[in-house]
Amino acid sequence: MEIVKRAIRLMHEGKCIYDQFQLDEDYNVPDAKEDVGNVIEGTVCVKTEDMKLVENYLKISGKALFKILYMTASLDPQPAVLEGKLPFEEMVYVEQPGEEEYFLKNLRTEFSVSMVHSRKLSLHQLTELEIGRTQMISEEVTEDVESEHAVYKKMKKFRLLGLSDTKKDTYRIKEEITLPGTKESISQILLSEVSGRKLELRPGTDEVTVRGELQVFCLYLSEESKADWVSQVIPYEGKLLCNGLTEGMFYSVEHTLEDTLVDIRMDEDGEMRILGIEGTLLLRMNFYEEQEMELLEDIYSLQEQCIPEKQETVFEELLMQNQSRYKLTERLSLPELKDDVLQVLCSRGEIQIEHTEYREEGIQIEGILHLNFLYLRGDDARPYGSWQGMIPFQHLIECSNLPENVRCTMSHHVDQIQVSMAGSEAVEVRAILAFDAFLRREVELQTIVSVMEKPLDLEQMDKRPGIVGHIVQEKEDLWELAKQYMTTVEGIMNVNELENENVKIGDKLLIFKENMSIL
Repeated sequence: MEIVKRAIRLMHEGKCIYDQFQLDEDYNVPDAKEDVGNVIEGTVCVKTEDMKLVENYLKISGKALFKILYMTASLDPQPAVLEGKLPFEEMVYVEQPGEEEYFLKNLRTEFSVSMVHSRKLSLHQLTELEIGRTQMISEEVTEDVESEHAVYKKMKKFRLLGLSDTKKDTYRIKEEITLPGTKESISQILLSEVSGRKLELRPGTDEVTVRGELQVFCLYLSEESKADWVSQVIPYEGKLLCNGLTEGMFYSVEHTLEDTLVDIRMDEDGEMRILGIEGTLLLRMNFYEEQEMELLEDIYSLQEQCIPEKQETVFEELLMQNQSRYKLTERLSLPELKDDVLQVLCSRGEIQIEHTEYREEGIQIEGILHLNFLYLRGDDARPYGSWQGMIPFQHLIECSNLPENVRCTMSHHVDQIQVSMAGSEAVEVRAILAFDAFLRREVELQTIVSVMEKPLDLEQMDKRPGIVGHIVQEKEDLWELAKQYMTTVEGIMNVNELENENVKIGDKLLIFKENMSIL
């Protein structure tokens, strides 16, 4: 007897690993730079370059690229910028390491700068890492059996979720900004920030459409050495090749925007009025499709004993692919900034998840939005300031009748953020926080892995009565009765003149041994 099997690929996600490390360094101002009068703000971008497993530890190395905006200590203070990098190497303990693939799932940093004196700064950085671990596995289901003898098969329909393809790719973004006519030409870029917004992926035939926006802010010096800034949203769209994809597939995506660059370019008139914007979107994509199939649940034969060996295997059913958005509106009273803020120039936000709870009505998320904004002051000696703080939030990703045995892959990011003045001592924060959840239900199946064949005990068969009267008990069906009394479902239906296979508790049935004539 030959078993006909079918393989289903699954992406198994292990328990995430959390780590936190600090970097403390003294930074000497280069000779080519002017003395520091006061520090306005510091920003940092952490870039991991290598991640590999060394025994029970994950070795993560990379560098933190920082920029420090400050005012010079000259008689005519001017904004200036310092840049540098801090290399790091972190050993993260891993419980029960296996053949999984490890990747950086989420990263959050806090960076502060304080003056030791005009030529020396003290840098402090706190970095929190969330490391994901995945492993692609293949499980088999039994669809049929092929035998020389007549066999009777119990089949059941399932709709299972299978991994169609997994892909790691990069999408390179290259755009330009032309300065408005009211702005002066650019001489030097002081500070630039590029962040991703509203990313949308749409699977098509052998390709993925990538669509999103870049939020760009640039503080610069004009040719007259005057400070100015430009802030603009740039849409982008493109395609990535991915053979085997079809429209309508489900997907789970982890994405980060790295290697952002803002440079000065010349326009048609030879003036430096164009900003070139570049960035690399790193994508980890898993594509899934639902597969409808009939699987073999049980088997018997009237000519021989068939003893199936079963194995419990866990598969997945799709619950929901959800792109949930939480609109956060908060008025912050900031008396420390009284009469100090003329205009908010640039704002940033990072999400920190504190607690996740699975409830019957959905997934309850509690977290913090870490907020930072750069603003313009009314003091010519210190024209810029920076503020940072936190806003707690709660959000429910709705999914009615959420089962207990659920698997969830979730990513989060800030889709939009805007900070505006709300009086002399307050600001209003408006943000849209994005939570992309891919929910699956665990399905435990008893899969037939082999069938042992034995000759029938003819002596025992002869002792069985030729006719049996049976009253249907709880959880019994015609299949179980036919197998028990060595007959067929069709035979029971014909003798009892049943129109379908549905029977209920208390029904009285007459069951004949197969091949026995009553007339």
